[in-house]
Amino acid sequence: MGRIFISAGHGGYENGALDPGAIAGGTTEAREMILLRDSIVTELRSRPGVEVLAVPDNLSMSQSISWINSRARAGDVALEIHANAFANPTGRGASVYYITNNDQRKRNAEQLLLSLLRRVPQLPNRGVQPDTATSLGNLPFNRWVIIPSLLMEVCFLTNPEDRSLLQNRRRDFAVGIAEGLVAWATGTPLPDPVPPGTSTSVPPTYPPINININGQIYGEQGVIINGNAFIPIDVADSFKVNLSTNATIRRVTYRNIVYVRAIELREHDISVAWDGGTRTVLLRSILQICPGYLDRIVGHGNTSEVQLIVFLKGNNPQAIVQFPDLPKLYREEAAIEGINYDIAFCQMCLETNFLRFNGEIQPTQHNFAGLGSVGGGNTAASFPSARIGVRAHIQHLKAYASIEPLVMEQVDPRFRFVARGIAPLLAQLSGRWAADLQYGQKILALLRRLYESSGLL
Repeated sequence: MGRIFISAGHGGYENGALDPGAIAGGTTEAREMILLRDSIVTELRSRPGVEVLAVPDNLSMSQSISWINSRARAGDVALEIHANAFANPTGRGASVYYITNNDQRKRNAEQLLLSLLRRVPQLPNRGVQPDTATSLGNLPFNRWVIIPSLLMEVCFLTNPEDRSLLQNRRRDFAVGIAEGLVAWATGTPLPDPVPPGTSTSVPPTYPPINININGQIYGEQGVIINGNAFIPIDVADSFKVNLSTNATIRRVTYRNIVYVRAIELREHDISVAWDGGTRTVLLRSILQICPGYLDRIVGHGNTSEVQLIVFLKGNNPQAIVQFPDLPKLYREEAAIEGINYDIAFCQMCLETNFLRFNGEIQPTQHNFAGLGSVGGGNTAASFPSARIGVRAHIQHLKAYASIEPLVMEQVDPRFRFVARGIAPLLAQLSGRWAADLQYGQKILALLRRLYESSGLL
């Protein structure tokens, strides 16, 4: 099976300016597609044998294509996701574009679109179209990417119904697209849906897999169904997760045992990974390493300095060159004030795009958290050293999350303006620290990635 490249349309820099794509309903196409792309990547990475590469968000269209082409090899496929927009808000539906006169790519497009619509049947089907049907006459992503590629418009951002579906059922969008991508990459057709209550003359047989829970082999086995790891629903009960009344969970009865997809547990702070060598799905409860709330800002971190360095370099190989001591500084400064350094470090990664500093703040300002200045200045705050910049970040987090006094002398210029203790949880930073209403969730997603890359989950 080849690898899957996936790109979120827009969000990068075009002609020196950040490209938001379509803007509607208080959101942007770039924001929604990045969130959807991240969900699709999560779904794909949960599947045995699937390797996925996400195109960096800060690249222009031509840079994104070059990024894919420089890494692509035979057997790989590529998808770019967009949201459509139209002056008339009644326009709705999903469509997929393929390179004209390519019947094979047309079949791939039809398969991918069908996969999405199976998961989100409320979404109108606008069909598949050759890229010559667009106003530009062709689509660079279809023409210039050297491996088989498709461009999908998942919905109309300008239509309130489509937008609501995307924002409230993002995971269903992600699952449908992921299933279609796996079918495309493996060259296998989508399974025909079986109507409820219908029995087949020959019972299906699914290959077994092992289940490892918190380092111990579970007494029962799971199965692989259509590339997904399924586990007995009793496994969820062992984590005190009740899936029995969740109507959105897909259930499969096999040999008189009810199975659910292992990936469903991720919504309940259970890490899900796959060991292809032993054909084992690896489950670990995040609560065992993070007592209490995962998103509680006051607390202790769980990673080592080396694990923070590896995570940072894995997302930006050049990050440590300019700030080699930053992981150490975050561990030290956060410990002094009683702040979870894993959370603070992940917030830094979000604010600076893993120390790329793509916005107005420059590295020489040592402002790792997007802190503003006092007095309505046009520039963000600056600090004399990396340590003082980290200290200011930690102090600002403490202002939001705690009413305890500072241990170190105050260096955060806006500490006194925060209503102390107003946001003890990450989600409560959304709309406060940043205008983005998904701000806290984005930090939490990075925190989970940090723990997974560190082998803690």
